[in-house]
Amino acid sequence: MGRVEGKVALITGGARGIGASAARLLVAEGAKVMVADVLDVEGKALALELGPAAAFVSLDVTDRSAWSAAVAATTEAFGGLDVLVNNAGISDFGPLADYPDEAWDKIIGINLTGVFNGCKAALPALRASERNPSIVNISSTAGLQGYPALSGYVASKWAVRGLTKALAVELGPENIRVNSIHPGAVATDMTSGLDLPQKHVALKRIGLPDEIGHLVVYLSSDESTFSTGAEFVADGGELAGLPA
Repeated sequence: MGRVEGKVALITGGARGIGASAARLLVAEGAKVMVADVLDVEGKALALELGPAAAFVSLDVTDRSAWSAAVAATTEAFGGLDVLVNNAGISDFGPLADYPDEAWDKIIGINLTGVFNGCKAALPALRASERNPSIVNISSTAGLQGYPALSGYVASKWAVRGLTKALAVELGPENIRVNSIHPGAVATDMTSGLDLPQKHVALKRIGLPDEIGHLVVYLSSDESTFSTGAEFVADGGELAGLPA
């Protein structure tokens, strides 16, 4: 028996990076996975790679009607929904004086409102689950400390952390757990091309997608049934303090 045997998960931003890693690891541990993304070609390829335990649905997390369709597609394909992984997100840069209003609206819409949309759309299916349902929200170390020229990203990730705690308290009596994961810099398409020497990090390196994916598996599994409203940090020691 795998660690998430028989569970059904829906992962946003699932076509690549942390989302794809989580999808592969969940399937390896016995779950059925709906890969959801705006990247149709990559998402379909991943679902094909994973075989009958996976499927793909096109999803723009800012589109509430698309969310309803994605949840319906998941329950129709696999008979229910036990785990929601809100992983879709974007990053951008710019000092406050030059940060475009439309950039703020876009990043809040995807990184925060997209998570809210997902939690709300998935709630009826999660309430119907008898397999210890779980919501896993991917935040960031930027949800725990500030970074210059990243005001939109930092604000959105702090808000995801707050939303996680509010929903954990609200949904706990229904046995629906809600936790957040806070990665540091991870080798994904989002960080590709950036200069990230990580001299300030205890482990002196960026993370790998699987190192976050394993946390997703843990929070999806019954190994974590007493954890809710919690922050799971995987940052190579960035927030522990300045190394010698």
